[in-house]
Amino acid sequence: MKVLFLDSSLIWLNCIPHGFRDLGHVVRASGPLTQENIPKIIDEFSPDLIVTVGWGPEHTKVKQNWIRERVKAAGVPHIYWAVEDPHFTSSYTLPLLMRMQPDFVFSLSADMVDFYCKLGIPSAQLDFGFHPYVHKRGNHDPEYDSSISLVANAYPDVLEQAPDHYRNHSLQTLIKPLLINKIKLSIWGRNWEKMNHILGHDIPPEWIKGYLDYTDTNRVYSSSAIMLGLQNYEHQVTQRTYEILGSGGFLITSDTPAVRKLFKPGCDLVVSSSPEETLYLIDYYLKNPDEREQIQRQGQLSVQAHSYTNRADYIIKCLQHEGILKK
Repeated sequence: MKVLFLDSSLIWLNCIPHGFRDLGHVVRASGPLTQENIPKIIDEFSPDLIVTVGWGPEHTKVKQNWIRERVKAAGVPHIYWAVEDPHFTSSYTLPLLMRMQPDFVFSLSADMVDFYCKLGIPSAQLDFGFHPYVHKRGNHDPEYDSSISLVANAYPDVLEQAPDHYRNHSLQTLIKPLLINKIKLSIWGRNWEKMNHILGHDIPPEWIKGYLDYTDTNRVYSSSAIMLGLQNYEHQVTQRTYEILGSGGFLITSDTPAVRKLFKPGCDLVVSSSPEETLYLIDYYLKNPDEREQIQRQGQLSVQAHSYTNRADYIIKCLQHEGILKK
């Protein structure tokens, strides 16, 4: 079938679209949307399915209204993947759904599925994943060489507004002990210069490397001895959890039920539940590269079940079960 993604985000267009292509479907990305080009793109491509994802430049309020009007007029099934759930469900996802009115919603959060269904919005859970087109093990790159690295945006505004957010706990467990003990960490991402008051400790400016293009992240994962991976929730994992493992990186992350449900600690990755444990694990695995490399290899094998090819197949089966797509 033909699948149209109304999106221009480099991140979202390097995720599930690749999975649909792997399954033999024809995929097109719209690029930047205007009121005039949305109907033109739909008419020219004649899609069997339209997909919108998350939060990005193509999801302003006015563009959401354009999407609803033009997609409804075309009579094409439309699905939305709510990747901002559950923290932004009330403030962002629900208003978006009221405006765009998709036929089906996939949510990162299993808890939100029943919530949406009770509102009369057909829904299912859909987790992040990875695709080897972007996240594969590469050659060691001296530009990104580091003993310990973190790739993540800081989100100081979110953490100030929600001090009990699990991401704060993850920061205190994984990042703060390195700051206190002056163990050098290479940090890639936005707004880390604004995080000193949240962490309660200054981040040395030379540790902050700045924004990293999404398609370059696997170069860090492949060139760092240890990757630290923050978690946002106890019962779902971050996108980078899959992407680091898919790139053959060695991951130390927070010890959560979701991580343990999906992966085997000490086999696929390593988990920490305290600052002291983080320091011990870093010291141990830097001194034992053979054990580290064994975990890297197994983690890359175990994460294959979570490819975006499998995610795309799951989407199609859900929509066929709901009668939105024909079998």
